[in-house]
Amino acid sequence: MKLLADENMPFVQELFGDWAEVETCPGRHITPEQLQDVDVLLVRSITRVDEALLAKAGRLSFVGTATIGCDHIDTALLERKGIGFASAPGCNKVAVGDYLLAALLRVAAHKGWQLEDRTLGIIGAGNTGSEVAGRARSLGMKVLLCDPPRAARDPADFVSFEQALSADIVSFHVPLSHNGGHPSWHLLDRRAIDGLSSEQVLINACRGEVWDNQALLQRQLGPAPLTLVMDVWEHEPEVLAALVPHVLLATPHIAGYSLEGKVRGTFALYRALCEQQGKEVAMTPEQLFPAPPVSSVALAQRPDQVLLERLVRLVYDIEQDDDAFRQALGQPGFFDRLRKDYLQRRELGSLQLRAAGTTFASLGFKA
Repeated sequence: MKLLADENMPFVQELFGDWAEVETCPGRHITPEQLQDVDVLLVRSITRVDEALLAKAGRLSFVGTATIGCDHIDTALLERKGIGFASAPGCNKVAVGDYLLAALLRVAAHKGWQLEDRTLGIIGAGNTGSEVAGRARSLGMKVLLCDPPRAARDPADFVSFEQALSADIVSFHVPLSHNGGHPSWHLLDRRAIDGLSSEQVLINACRGEVWDNQALLQRQLGPAPLTLVMDVWEHEPEVLAALVPHVLLATPHIAGYSLEGKVRGTFALYRALCEQQGKEVAMTPEQLFPAPPVSSVALAQRPDQVLLERLVRLVYDIEQDDDAFRQALGQPGFFDRLRKDYLQRRELGSLQLRAAGTTFASLGFKA
């Protein structure tokens, strides 16, 4: 069996190497010719799996994406061709929760806010949106959930898009869709952008095309700019460079790039392929994790917001990612290079905070 995988997927050799010939390459540059003799294709969000890519894939029997979203996969095509498919729902929701917690704390420090006095609108209440909601509630924030498909089944727990856009901070966690009952392409369009208050904060850690970046740039160049946190960008790996100086935190689509999240993604595909091939699942994700650099911190009392930000930085420093992005901006291939060479990042769950009678699991730390 020959297996081709995105080079940014960890532990592919360890999980598949004893029963497959493993080859890796840049996910954005996989060609139809490479798939001529491939049985298994493992990708991430940057690889578009469609009719053009599979034109010469005569042996392909399984496609897996180590991501939550599947908008880059023509799943109907795979079904017609009888090609097995698996994704990794929920694999990086914890990492995105960590990213959002770090971003919220940085935004609060920047604006002089106490988060417990603020509201958070969450657009999309799936795996990642729900994870973010839990973190925000643990900070004392009021959370407004907007998810029209879910609201159709249980309207009591959700608000309208317009209501969510009225929150102090609005965070987007939707898949990219152009059609259907709830398309998300340019969900945040010029009209929505123009209706926002200059005091508001917008966060995008889902798909770049959900925001109209050109319309955002025009808003930011005007007299009442917004506070922006952007992990994803329209037309990646290209970035609207003129927008970056007007963004508080800018990162290269790495919100879900924790080591644990990546391992969960690869392992979900390993488990699915084992099932398809009738093989025993011989490993666990925990066997792949190295020891964290800091595993425990003792606290005299529950931390305030300032100390909490310092504790989060012990594990994940979001400003380090922002600095790297700004320094590399404009260099050829900088976006994909930052992703490929991304430093190993652990999740907050690798750190236990110890304080008498207090647990910090709801914020993401180890119980």
